[in-house]
Amino acid sequence: MTANETRIDGEATTEKQTTLTFMCVRNAGRSQMAMAFAERERAERGLEDRVEIVTGGTDPAEEVHGVVVEALAEVGLDLDGREPKHVSETTLVESDFVATMGCSTLELDGVDTEDWALDDPGGRPIEEVRPIRDEIERRVVACFDERFGER
Repeated sequence: MTANETRIDGEATTEKQTTLTFMCVRNAGRSQMAMAFAERERAERGLEDRVEIVTGGTDPAEEVHGVVVEALAEVGLDLDGREPKHVSETTLVESDFVATMGCSTLELDGVDTEDWALDDPGGRPIEEVRPIRDEIERRVVACFDERFGER
């Protein structure tokens, strides 16, 4: 039996893996926060074998914004060692859901896409980043609730 198979009445059935992608241009703030919250949701809901989480940017920065690392640390999430990375067109079209962070009008055939229209936390004081962080958390939880049922 593979990691994505379960037994129903003695027969193996395959559960579809779902790929959730969170992207923005620099992959240094909003999409990194979304990924961290999505990883937490996946673990808390026991969906490790069913959900792949991807993050990336079209023009990645050299590092995650320090204020983003600080804001997530305040809620117990650690971004230490995370680096912005590029997201490919192939990754996007193979995703089941893609959230852009206010920097795209992306449309992909057959892929559920949303633009979350969030302010960029880069260069902002922590007091302005906290509401952005909290809104990202709310949206990620809603995304999981919609796709996998409420906790």
